[in-house]
Amino acid sequence: MPNRSTGPDTVTSTEETLPTVCLITADENFQREIEAELAPWYQLRHRNHYGDAAIWIREQQAQAVLVDIDTQGDEAHAGVGVLRELRILERGLVLISLSRSRARAVEKQATEAGSDAHFHSPIDPSELRLVLKTTLETRIEETERARMQQQVLERSKFQDLVGASEAMRRVYDAISQVAESRINVIVRGESGTGKELVARAIVALSSRRNKPFISLNCAALPENLIESELFGHERGAFTGANEAKPGQIELADGGTLFLDEIATLTLPLQTKLLRVLEDRQVQRLGGRQARKIDFRLICATNEPLEEMARSGKFREDLYYRIHVVPIQLPPLRERTGDIALLADYFLRIHLLANGLEQKRLTPDALAALEEHSWPGNVRELENLIQRLVIMVLGPTIGLEHLPQQLLAQSVTAHEAILLPENGVRFDDEIRELEVALLAAALRRSDGSKAAAARLLHLDSQRMKYLCRKYSL
Repeated sequence: MPNRSTGPDTVTSTEETLPTVCLITADENFQREIEAELAPWYQLRHRNHYGDAAIWIREQQAQAVLVDIDTQGDEAHAGVGVLRELRILERGLVLISLSRSRARAVEKQATEAGSDAHFHSPIDPSELRLVLKTTLETRIEETERARMQQQVLERSKFQDLVGASEAMRRVYDAISQVAESRINVIVRGESGTGKELVARAIVALSSRRNKPFISLNCAALPENLIESELFGHERGAFTGANEAKPGQIELADGGTLFLDEIATLTLPLQTKLLRVLEDRQVQRLGGRQARKIDFRLICATNEPLEEMARSGKFREDLYYRIHVVPIQLPPLRERTGDIALLADYFLRIHLLANGLEQKRLTPDALAALEEHSWPGNVRELENLIQRLVIMVLGPTIGLEHLPQQLLAQSVTAHEAILLPENGVRFDDEIRELEVALLAAALRRSDGSKAAAARLLHLDSQRMKYLCRKYSL
């Protein structure tokens, strides 16, 4: 027989292999009923006050907590605040609230505070045990699923890049091969594929990892500022130059310079950059002395540099200088199997960043994401997941939460609309379709059954039969 005690903070079972359940209540009747039902299956810990509840529960290594929200406090149902605190601090904990009030408003408060289930007096102990059992099993399954997903994610990560597809494996191999060299690298790929992440991964694996990493988007600055930003200027070099300022190239001394959208540089700036790469010296605007500079150059572009070089829009000699080792980033639509990994990764990141409860994508929603062409690539997917994390209130993100333009391309979404999860009555669906088609054809034909029959490619006898059948 299990050992029992009615004192506060006591152990009511000695079976160390059983799950631990903490009970907070000052009501001896509640305590006796619950202990009698649960003690054979759980290690029960009991206390009669809310003080330092989170610390106590953590010390007990509890898997579940039953909170009598009427236990103490000047306000009725003061334990709702305890529920809220526990849910914030221990997201994986099973929380069940108990109350003497039968009011729906009280149950709603408890649920919104984080309770997984709510019971009001009189409590059915056997029902409580069943709900506790199924909720614990569900939470254990969720925890195990999350652990396995984390393992998959860790195996699929390379620095800050996520993906296990063959296309991304080739990218990882290329990064590893060039990281320790001083060679110039150009990262090529569509907008939103993560070109800067590749540059950062190269640096992280190189001997320059603790040296400056200077990133400049050449398309983000107007033409009259980009030269000063790149090469720096001396005081008085131009109107408004009230003090000397080093350029981005100079700031990258000893480290790495990443130039994104390099194809947007004007030809004069391309010439100056080429000279810096050849001489390894930089001269500020308005300056007379060149400064020795040691930096590694990594560039990125989504433009066809070869065509630009042939047409004279990009210097051919600069092209050969920067295009020593190209790394081609694949678009998301070509990364087979990576969308699920990325969606899960972004869910984790943005749930944590916003302090929100766990959410998951339904299989249908995930299938719709995998069918999308993703013209905006990884950036588009992350933006969508971030929006869903904020806008979807429940724990499940389904097809109904996805944007219409995405669903319009999805075979899965069309199938879900045509055949819902709980099925349809086939004869009823066919009847509705026939009525809709007949009514539309009659409207189009101003009520002429002969003309409507021609529109529907029906003979006149069948048209008359269907109109009689449906009283049209």
